[in-house]
Amino acid sequence: MAEVVEGSSEVVVVRNKQVVLKDYVNGYPKESDMVVTSDATIRLELPKNEGGVILSKNLYLSCDPYMRGRMNTTSKGRYTSSFTPGLPICGYGVAKVLESTRHEFNKGDLISGLINWEEYSLITNPESLMKIQHTDFPLSYYTGILGMPGLTSYVGFYEICLPKKGDTVFVSAASGAVGQLVGQFAKLSGCYVVGSAGSKEKVDLLKNNFGFDEAFNYKEERDLDAALKRYFPDGIDIYFENVGGNMLDAVLCNMRLHGRIAVCGMISQYNLNQHQGIKNLVFLILKRIRMEGFLVIDYHHLYPKFFEMILPLIQEGKITYVEDTVEGLENAPAALVGLFSGKNLGKQVVAIAHE
Repeated sequence: MAEVVEGSSEVVVVRNKQVVLKDYVNGYPKESDMVVTSDATIRLELPKNEGGVILSKNLYLSCDPYMRGRMNTTSKGRYTSSFTPGLPICGYGVAKVLESTRHEFNKGDLISGLINWEEYSLITNPESLMKIQHTDFPLSYYTGILGMPGLTSYVGFYEICLPKKGDTVFVSAASGAVGQLVGQFAKLSGCYVVGSAGSKEKVDLLKNNFGFDEAFNYKEERDLDAALKRYFPDGIDIYFENVGGNMLDAVLCNMRLHGRIAVCGMISQYNLNQHQGIKNLVFLILKRIRMEGFLVIDYHHLYPKFFEMILPLIQEGKITYVEDTVEGLENAPAALVGLFSGKNLGKQVVAIAHE
């Protein structure tokens, strides 16, 4: 319940709890790099002359690895701006429209897209927002399977990897928001699928819940090359890359001729001041491998095509989806930091409020 600071028949001003970045981060992020504050206030009514803005009540927030890069002052090849110390951090989320002066959004609409980590937001650039049309699914799904991670999985696997029935597929960080879907898409395409994860619990989840043919705990493997040869004696056709570093090096020499690698993320590298070098790039030539990096922001036009595929799969129970939900904005910093030590089991979501 928001604390009312000023109230009358014409205007209500409430304290607005926010997650604010204290300063730019080097190395592994810590909870103390962010502060949860209620110092800010917000007016729960738009000024009559305000144009083109939305006032939202925020419901769910998405914790995603790419947010780590926005905590830096600079980043090589940056594709999005840094967070600003002293201001709320920002990410994908789900919200309810309280007031709007944008013709495409009305009071009561449910929306998904980029929002600040706070209880209420005044959104002045709603171009990234999407009105939620399918409300018969949990709203939190729009931070994951029906949001950016879902489209990322779809684009990386179908548009870049171009799977064929019988392909051998390896997915790293396979129990996360993207990996769990890629593995299931691969099984639905008639592929043999192996995933790697960082705990026995996650390995069991991959095999028993998501239907992976095999899975292994990379932390228990002294020799990743040997592990991959054990699960892929004839090589890998498709690698969905979420990790980078030593894992990528081991995969390259275990790819098959004309293999495809979709480079979605490299979570092992995000907290390093100096990225690890890759020694086995020569196999890109020797095995005629196609390795392609991609950003989901370039594929937003595929959302309709993606929904056409994914909605029936969810309704028919052909896709399993696991969320790791924490309640309360005050627990959001710990949830975000936990991504980088593998604490989450499934898609990490923060529930701020329930509609």
